[in-house]
Amino acid sequence: MARFRAYVSDSEDESDVSMEAPPPKPQKPAAEVRGGDSSMDEDEVRVVARPNRASAREPSDVEEEEEDEEDEDEESEEEVDEELDEGESEDDARGRTVAHPKSSVRALRGPAGDPTIIPWAREIGVDPQKMHVMQTSLFRMPEEEKALKALNQPQPRRKLLLTGGHNLSRKHSRDSDGEGIRADSRQRASFAHDIEPEPYRPSRKYARVDTSASAFAGHEHAYIDAGLAFGRSFRVGWGPGGTLVHLGDLCGPTGTPKSSANASVIKLSTVPLISGAAPDASALASRLLSHHLSNTLIEEDADGIPFANPSARLTFASFVSQFPSTDQSFEPALFRLGHALFDPIDFRLDDIPDVHVRHRIRAIRRKTELSKWLKAAVSSAMDADLRDQLDTKWDRTVFTHLSGYQVERACEAAAEGGNVKLASLIAQCPGDGEFRADLQDQLEIWRQERIDAHISEDTRKIYALLAGVADTLKGSGGSGIEHSGDLDLARGLDWKRAFGLQLWYGLPMDAPIAEVFDAYDALWKEGLSNVASPVPWYAERTDLADSAWKLPPKAQHPDALYSLIRLFADPGCNLSTVLSSFSFSPSPADYRLPWHLYILLSRCLRVRDLADRDTSVRQRSPDVDDGVEGHSPSADLLANSYASQLEQLGMIQEAVFVLLHVEGSAGRAKVIKELLTRSAAKLDDWVTRGLVGSLKIPVAWINEAKAVHALDSGKLYEAYELYLSAGLYDAAHDIAVLELAPDAVIRQDLVLLRELFDVFDGRPVSGWNDRGKVFLDYAQALTRLPQLRERLVQGDGTVDEDETAELDQLSRSVPKLVSVIPDVLPDRSNVRHTAAAAEMTNQLVRHLDQIRPLAIAQAQLRTPFFGDATRVRNIHSTMYERFLRTVEVA
Repeated sequence: MARFRAYVSDSEDESDVSMEAPPPKPQKPAAEVRGGDSSMDEDEVRVVARPNRASAREPSDVEEEEEDEEDEDEESEEEVDEELDEGESEDDARGRTVAHPKSSVRALRGPAGDPTIIPWAREIGVDPQKMHVMQTSLFRMPEEEKALKALNQPQPRRKLLLTGGHNLSRKHSRDSDGEGIRADSRQRASFAHDIEPEPYRPSRKYARVDTSASAFAGHEHAYIDAGLAFGRSFRVGWGPGGTLVHLGDLCGPTGTPKSSANASVIKLSTVPLISGAAPDASALASRLLSHHLSNTLIEEDADGIPFANPSARLTFASFVSQFPSTDQSFEPALFRLGHALFDPIDFRLDDIPDVHVRHRIRAIRRKTELSKWLKAAVSSAMDADLRDQLDTKWDRTVFTHLSGYQVERACEAAAEGGNVKLASLIAQCPGDGEFRADLQDQLEIWRQERIDAHISEDTRKIYALLAGVADTLKGSGGSGIEHSGDLDLARGLDWKRAFGLQLWYGLPMDAPIAEVFDAYDALWKEGLSNVASPVPWYAERTDLADSAWKLPPKAQHPDALYSLIRLFADPGCNLSTVLSSFSFSPSPADYRLPWHLYILLSRCLRVRDLADRDTSVRQRSPDVDDGVEGHSPSADLLANSYASQLEQLGMIQEAVFVLLHVEGSAGRAKVIKELLTRSAAKLDDWVTRGLVGSLKIPVAWINEAKAVHALDSGKLYEAYELYLSAGLYDAAHDIAVLELAPDAVIRQDLVLLRELFDVFDGRPVSGWNDRGKVFLDYAQALTRLPQLRERLVQGDGTVDEDETAELDQLSRSVPKLVSVIPDVLPDRSNVRHTAAAAEMTNQLVRHLDQIRPLAIAQAQLRTPFFGDATRVRNIHSTMYERFLRTVEVA
């Protein structure tokens, strides 16, 4: 077969459908049909483009030839169809589909509109019909061409919709937890188009399978694969009260453990999740959560799971009222800042018709509220500097007062220092534009005439602040006694006062907060001046003990107050970037304040949300306002982290209340049940009343947790009763069959057997007919068989019809009971099971033999619990029956 090169469609290039071959010899014809057969098994085709000859022709000639060929194609179309119909059976046998001849001939021409490529078939006059048949046999069909074209076309971006029938593409995805769902791969249309980053979603590669659903459930003693059998037992996990269960030593990613993790010794460690003392942390958490609970409605969601819906009355101002007005610590300052920036405040602007004017006034009022908060927040640092500067000059004291925006006290200090004119200038602070321009001119004159070299640095700083210079004041330079260098006004100040210089002095009064924030942000990020960076509050205090958590040297976590201002100033900022635990506490696991801020800003005030919230997962119902739109895995992770912190402090009710804010119904029920199970030992009557009354936790959840704890403690009957009260009949049934019923059988307590299993009759219990009902039938048989025997003795071997039918029924059912007893109690290593099975078998056989001695023998039972006496008696009964039959026959 000859080698060939072909261009099948306009969209395909040479590299797509080409088979490289040496150039054809010029003396041989282009296409040959050997043997005169139309079959392509022996045909050879060579299609070669001759660009030199085509390029020598005029365009008009090319167009005329194309038009003539199209006419020839149309004239021969009917002939081709007739011939194809005649050869249809042959083509069907070969499994080939014939394409349209017109499209086939056009496919041989090469790329459309290219006059340089002339098919050789047209030049040498090959029959189009035969060329069509050869082309359809060797080349791709139009349907295949279309499919290949679709594969090569860039796929449009598909909108990600998470519906109930969404198929997960990941192997271990979990749709119930909102994980494993990712947007499809996207392609940019060109290099000029940027691909928008996908929203961040925490991912989990593997999904944990419940023990009951595991393929290895019930095979924990298979030591051939210890890793599989004990994988759940030896994994790292959390125990009650925040206890970490692990092998080996705990260390960081770069640390070196002192012992090997291959040891079989399990260690219990308590990892501290808080930075301060436990009593103080408990008191702080209890105060905030009590206020939160008083403003939260707890009701059942659409799935019947209790859900906490915070009220709109829960604002920053309501939390501020929980602290004394004299408390200037970090926590009340955080809520006061949130009140100044985000709380709805009635500015009484309804009478102003112009929207832009109302917006401008509202922005100025917000800035005023921020100024009031900042003035109070820096007062303690300013007073501390004043106490350290008792022997300093007056100008230093005045500048320190101005750094805290204490204008009145700064005027008094300047007047007491004998500078009345400067005091009059300070009284006009911050002044209008003309006032600042005059002072800037004065400073420029001093610099040009080098008078600033004879003015103290603090005095120059005072004039610079009054002139609106809040970053760097240029000096005149010089050397010696005439030297006057540049002054960084924020040098030696903490970040809040450095930010205050921009707010109070650096920008005009009507400048928005966003400009003030950008001005300060640019200074400390550029590093061109000695402006303090917004370090957390605990990093500024030297009286605190060294933290137990060691951070990398380059780790920088901004103060939560700075992050809150950034959240207001930057509309593109989301909660995921500001709720870092290190911004609030030296502990990386302290999520108390981040969780409260999330609830306020996202659920109550609706100011901003987390970055990974996907509103396509679950939309809020128009009839039910649950305060949640979509699903955010980070929000659930935040609630779980805070609940773990409360659990370690022993605050079970508070931890359950936090978990009621988990957004997914299935996940919420799961984490609450797990918490109750871990803390079952602490679920006394007082805690239970709080969980059921205030938090509306179902009693069944609490009873289930108590049942697990009772079962672990060896209190089997108590666990049985708790499972029944929780409505978990399968678990109670298992305990009754495997643990309680054998003891009752051994003690021959038929009343207890009925009490254990009567509650399951008529309920959906798995395996009831094959397990629990066997014990009820056993108790019924042992009760009725002695009674029927007594009636037979009293009636000289005769009973009424009903009793006769019952006796016949027992004669059939008792052998069946004897045969299934080994399956009901299958554990031969359990002495109690073996003894109970033997007792049940012997009792049934003994009582039935007294009435119907041939029933057991006729059933031909094979059970390991038949004793020697029973076997001998069965043999004797069988032989006696055969003897009687022989006599009857004779």
